[in-house]
Amino acid sequence: MTAVTDEGPGQVAGQGPGPERGRSPDEGSAPREGLPKDRGRPGRGWDDGLIARRAVSEAAPQEASAAVPDDDVRPQVEAYVPSGSPLSPRLDALRELVGLSRARLDRTDLAEAGRVLDEAAARQRLSSRHTVVAIAGASGSGKSTLFNTLAGAQISEAGLRRPTTAAPIACSWTDGAAGLLDRLAIPGRLRRRPQQSGTGADEALQGLVLVDLPDHDSAAAGHREQVDRVLALVDAVVWVVDPEKYADAALHERYLRPLAGHAEVTFVVLNQIDRLPGEAADQVLDDLRRLLDEDGMALGEHGEPGATVLSLSALTGDGVGELRELLGRFVQERTAATRRLSADVDAAAARLRPVYVAEGRPGLGERAREEFADRLAEAVGAAAAGQAAERAWRRNAGRACGTPWLRLWRWYESTRQPRGLDRTVFAAPPEEQLTARQRVEQAVRTVADDAADGLPGPWAQAVREAAVHGAQGLPEALDELAARAGAEPGRDTDTDSGEPAEAAEPGGRTGAHRGRAAGRPPRPAWWPAAVLAQVAMTLLQIFGGLWLIGQIIGVLEPGLLTPALVMLAGIIGGPLVEWSCAAAARGPARRYGQEAERRLREAAAGCGRARVLDPVAAELVRYREVRERYAAVTEFSTTGG
Repeated sequence: MTAVTDEGPGQVAGQGPGPERGRSPDEGSAPREGLPKDRGRPGRGWDDGLIARRAVSEAAPQEASAAVPDDDVRPQVEAYVPSGSPLSPRLDALRELVGLSRARLDRTDLAEAGRVLDEAAARQRLSSRHTVVAIAGASGSGKSTLFNTLAGAQISEAGLRRPTTAAPIACSWTDGAAGLLDRLAIPGRLRRRPQQSGTGADEALQGLVLVDLPDHDSAAAGHREQVDRVLALVDAVVWVVDPEKYADAALHERYLRPLAGHAEVTFVVLNQIDRLPGEAADQVLDDLRRLLDEDGMALGEHGEPGATVLSLSALTGDGVGELRELLGRFVQERTAATRRLSADVDAAAARLRPVYVAEGRPGLGERAREEFADRLAEAVGAAAAGQAAERAWRRNAGRACGTPWLRLWRWYESTRQPRGLDRTVFAAPPEEQLTARQRVEQAVRTVADDAADGLPGPWAQAVREAAVHGAQGLPEALDELAARAGAEPGRDTDTDSGEPAEAAEPGGRTGAHRGRAAGRPPRPAWWPAAVLAQVAMTLLQIFGGLWLIGQIIGVLEPGLLTPALVMLAGIIGGPLVEWSCAAAARGPARRYGQEAERRLREAAAGCGRARVLDPVAAELVRYREVRERYAAVTEFSTTGG
């Protein structure tokens, strides 16, 4: 049993100014990150890990007992995450989530998640045999008195002066907690050992590290900052409230309500019940439970997980034994660090929910893709190109099957038209070019809005930026596409009427090739027969005309009926053949125009898909990946965060 002497505040007899008794000389300094302090020491085996100790205990337990004496109190470092714990996959998923999101989210959005990962890594490197519990409370609540009562010694100064506790003071029931206290930035002069009586209660508290915090409502801003800093690092917290301040708004709004998800590592103690007469203590305790329920903190009643709420008097010791017993069971479970970090992950996931969880089912549906392709086809003039191809097919049919006299007249009319009229006078005006560019931009904005509909803000912005970036140069690419489609030897000028196709199809496309046919129309197999029929009709006209002329001048015998009938057959037969060919050409011409429209439409859709839809789809795939990682973070949540 140790005794408190007057060698200094909280100093143990026989300890002196050096390191604490029972602690290795290098324990007062922070250990190298991730490395056990006993590793690599001469004459000592590699026995500072859980696997090594298990191997030694299973292979030769008696030899292990002989090799490690009972008084060897070297600090042990264990992996505190139990086997099969869901915390490890959740931390891995959170780490992947942060990595995938750095390029899309602000650093402020990921700051809390990064802090949780850093603290989890730091806690993992430290002892799992110890549970760090902070005692927090308002000024005058009696938390320092409770701290001293649990320690069995006057360690923390308690009195009427406010604030009394100016810095965190730690009391460790076992050795090996130096790394944890270094993490809390508690100096060696403020680290104490309890006065142990050797009872079963003291044995249950082996591994407990109790920290007395300054008042959370202290007038000194530095005290409040220390409270906030330590509360973010400890494994559990005991909130000490008194009958006067248990409903203090500062306590509930600043601490209990934000930490409602940490209920499993929270104790709420109503102190100073010796001041309450009769059943007043039970009434105040019930009201305290009601306030905690309003804060959203689950209460551990009837065997359910949640916060532990009880009443006691640190001054008289009434109820302190119950708290000591509860703390003993809590410490021996050795799951407080895991529960605390799991609750931290829940809180970080809850903060990230608005930037990861979509309202609906965002994505690019088939309808949105088809509408985008239709808008691009309209901008590139696919329908006009199909109509132009159909006219070109029918025009070629008319050239091949028309009467020579009509073709001669059309040629004469075309020679009277100024050269290049279809390229200059009837070119698409600038207003129509601007309209076509606006159509492309509108199509891109529409498909981006459809894809981003329901996405969280940052990911919706990323989708829109991908669409806008991919659309740069899209109008020019469509112009080039239309120019290649219209690069045919014959131009789309209706030589039968002398009217360019651009004049017949009002503008809207950005280039000068709107409405051009894609390639020279093919010649059907029946065209030579139609040409021979027209030649025959023309020869009949010529033969009949010469016959009549010969009769008129007296070279041939008179008989006007026969040559007139021959000439009339040629005159009527020529237009009849031309009309028949035109009727027969309607179907193939329409199919040819539809095929030209389809090719240009598919080419425009392919260009839009490569430049806009694929980058948008890549952003959606990235969002689905981070959404799956976020689901993995929240999958094993114990608080519903």
